[in-house]
Amino acid sequence: MFLFLTVLQAIVAAMLVGIILMQKSEGGGLGVGGSPSGMMSARGAGDLLTRTTATLAVLFVALSITLAVLAAKEGKTETIDQSLQRDTSAPVSAPADDVPLVGDDPLAAAATATAESEAPATNSDGSVPLDQ
Repeated sequence: MFLFLTVLQAIVAAMLVGIILMQKSEGGGLGVGGSPSGMMSARGAGDLLTRTTATLAVLFVALSITLAVLAAKEGKTETIDQSLQRDTSAPVSAPADDVPLVGDDPLAAAATATAESEAPATNSDGSVPLDQ
């Protein structure tokens, strides 16, 4: 239903743009010739285009409101999702690692241990080889 109304609204919008572009800027309608009286006179064409524009505009607004109501109903939830609530219970203390502390900063101790294990290999004269 939603998809059908969306396609219908796109068609109505295209027709509305076309009808508006056919009208003269001063409101004279198509301005094409014909007999002075009758449907295809300048006045008759102007009246037809004006009525068609008004009808399509009302249809476009009605479809917009209908689509908004349908979209609001589809996205409505009946319950509140509480899965993102914070856990307020006391945190469980982690077991102590065997990484020694540098002062009170465990990150500094881990960085020191990593730096020592990843030290570059050196030659016997203390220079670093180029192939590393």
